[in-house]
This record gives sequence, structure tokens and C-alpha cells, in this order.
Amino acid sequence: MVRPKCDKKIGFHPKYVKFKPEGCCKDEKFIDIEIEEAEALRLKNIKNLSQKLSAKEMGISQSTFQRILVSAYKKVSRGLIEGKIIKLNKK
Repeated sequence: MVRPKCDKKIGFHPKYVKFKPEGCCKDEKFIDIEIEEAEALRLKNIKNLSQKLSAKEMGISQSTFQRILVSAYKKVSRGLIEGKIIKLNKK
């Protein structure tokens, strides 16, 4: 039996959804960042909340928040290091 996914609370609406390195081709593959990953980055790095408070703000467990945050860091890092287009997926 698969555990049902809970709705994660997102406290912002991104104005921009694509970030492209200078000189990057239009048809290169995207690195997709889910909106909950962007929210995790925002809460932890912009609002400077602890993981515990960030998780509470999103309405999820701290371990789930940690998994989302690690995934977001990995994707952003790949985009920066490999010069890939980063795209935010708004649901």
C-alpha cells in the first residue's frame, strides 16, 4: 500500500520560472525544480528558518523537508556547474 502524499503549503508564487546561463542554447534539456523544492530553498536560505520550523511552515515532517531540500540542492548545483537551464515547475 502506498502512503498518500500530503499537500505541501507553498508561501510564494515565483515571478520567473526559467533561469538560463548566458550562451545556453534554447533547446538544451531543463533541470526541473518542483515548487516545493523552491519553497524549501526559500524557507531555509532566504528566511533563515531551521529545518524544523521550515517543515512546520510547509505542513510536512522534518525528514520529508530534508529529502526535498537535498533534492533541490542537488538540482541547483547541477544547473550551475553543468550550465543547464533551471526551470521551476508550478503546479
